[in-house]
Amino acid sequence: MKSHLVKINLNGVEREGLCESRTTLLDFIRHDLGATGTHAGCEHGVCGACTVEVDQQIIRSCLMFACQADGSSVNTVEGIAKSGDMSDLQNAFKKHHALQCGFCTSGFLISADDLLKKNPNPTETEVREGLSGNLCRCTGYVGIIEAVLEVASTRARKIGGEHA
Repeated sequence: MKSHLVKINLNGVEREGLCESRTTLLDFIRHDLGATGTHAGCEHGVCGACTVEVDQQIIRSCLMFACQADGSSVNTVEGIAKSGDMSDLQNAFKKHHALQCGFCTSGFLISADDLLKKNPNPTETEVREGLSGNLCRCTGYVGIIEAVLEVASTRARKIGGEHA
């Protein structure tokens, strides 16, 4: 099997590795580059556990080949926290018990981060729709929705306070 050199910007750091043509982006990120926060769930693109951001678009990394991402910017859950401190979104997930077993959390965080970039002040319905591609078997979703709404509200107050 022929190997391909794949170069990506992973969470702001230029990384590269050799992989076979059939290697998924999920496996490349986890096994070749060591960023294990992204999880393999159903491996059919249904559960959302493998959600990452590629060139500012969220995708299911189990459905994309690593060689398709060559030259791309890829952000994973490890890239949400800055300087080793948890982000406001991660802290809100913790506060609202939006994680239990934690398996789905990385995908939810990436999806929620993307949602808040595109819609900084979503309604509850918009949050539910925006996160509908992610499945959780433990939390019942209430804490996840509350966490995202709290972050949106807090960020809006900070922006409003800066312009006051």
